[in-house]
Amino acid sequence: MSTKTVDVREAQISLQELLALVRGGTEIVFTEGSTPLARLVPLTSPSTPRMAGLHAGAIWTSDNFDEPLPSDICLLSIQ
Repeated sequence: MSTKTVDVREAQISLQELLALVRGGTEIVFTEGSTPLARLVPLTSPSTPRMAGLHAGAIWTSDNFDEPLPSDICLLSIQ
């Protein structure tokens, strides 16, 4: 991935051009003078789509999961 450094004043007038570069894979570093301020990078999409239900039944939760813990287990004393 290539990188382009852009001063903030230049970015205000050329946003569409900068977004076109990002779509092409270029990383944009915004600067104020010689001080880097922010980075604009292309978003990456997952290589494979996620599928619901692949691990159905792999996790078990007890029926009383949402009930308060017994006082002898609680580590914090709420007063």
